[in-house]
Amino acid sequence: MSNFENRINGVQALLCEGQGALITDETTIFYLTGFPHSEGFMLILKSESYLLVDFRYIEAAQKSVESSKVVVFSNPYEEITALCKVNNIDTLYLEAENVTLARYNEMLKNLEKDFICDNTLSEKINNLRIIKTDDEVEKLKKAQLIAEKAYLEVLKVVKPGITESQIALELEYLMKKHGAERIAFDLITVTGKKTSLPHGVPSDVEVKEGDFVTFDIGAVYEGYHSDMTRTVAVGKVSDEQKKIYDIVLKAHLEGLKAVKAGVSAFDVDKVCRDIITEAGYGKFFGHGTGHGVGLQIHEEPRVSPKGNTVLEAGMVITVEPGIYLPDKFGVRIEDTVLVTEEGFETFANIPKDLIIL
Repeated sequence: MSNFENRINGVQALLCEGQGALITDETTIFYLTGFPHSEGFMLILKSESYLLVDFRYIEAAQKSVESSKVVVFSNPYEEITALCKVNNIDTLYLEAENVTLARYNEMLKNLEKDFICDNTLSEKINNLRIIKTDDEVEKLKKAQLIAEKAYLEVLKVVKPGITESQIALELEYLMKKHGAERIAFDLITVTGKKTSLPHGVPSDVEVKEGDFVTFDIGAVYEGYHSDMTRTVAVGKVSDEQKKIYDIVLKAHLEGLKAVKAGVSAFDVDKVCRDIITEAGYGKFFGHGTGHGVGLQIHEEPRVSPKGNTVLEAGMVITVEPGIYLPDKFGVRIEDTVLVTEEGFETFANIPKDLIIL
């Protein structure tokens, strides 16, 4: 049985006779079928599943999708209605997290069914996706390697006078050159005082001697995302910069040591947060320590003061503490890791000692 069939079976376990799950989210459909497309539906019943696509995708879907029956539509709601009638379906689960109010009203108008639009289906899918299979892990590792190759190459051109935007552009080019489908998110390549902005946006600000440069970067490979942050210095580093870097590095390394199946995401966050707080910089660490990564750059579980998930082997999370001193500078260090029974396996191969270019 394929991974896709196993995933569909996981959704089918939620259903009773007379019930179906109507999937509209592109990422979820890709997860369940391996087929990427921009518009379509998936109808999962107790003992059958259907991928509904329009004319643009029918040939490709028929050639590649084996886990579901492929149905072409001109009017999707007519096809869904017909399939529900043939299979005696009167109730449909919807993904509350992904169905807009406009789409929900459209369904009410066009499908004469009872809908269950609470968190039941979304939580079921999230629980399936939170544990990565071996093939997913390999794709995540490949995405990481692509980002690392680009990062190491771009460090060679980082010097006073280059702009943040030029660095971001070069990184994107290099990632695609090395096999990325696209960048995983808007790359963060900021310098100087802007490194105090956790999600700073690259601009025409130039790198200067004595600046930190923050790289928060990721690539996408076969749908799967990588996520890594490194902070480097240019030319020289002040005593205060070195002090802050060392505190963040200690928090990061100790946070990694805390990662293990059976440990709560809250406790991993607490390890990092306590180190930074005890050093006197707690108020300058205002975001969570990490998050899940996979088909989306931010997935479950949340590794934060609100994270109540108990980690399990097969989960993939980031560990990314930081300190951000307003109008001065900031430091963040991030790895993506696989949770194991014994601890963790990091995807990153890049050293974390402070690099001075």
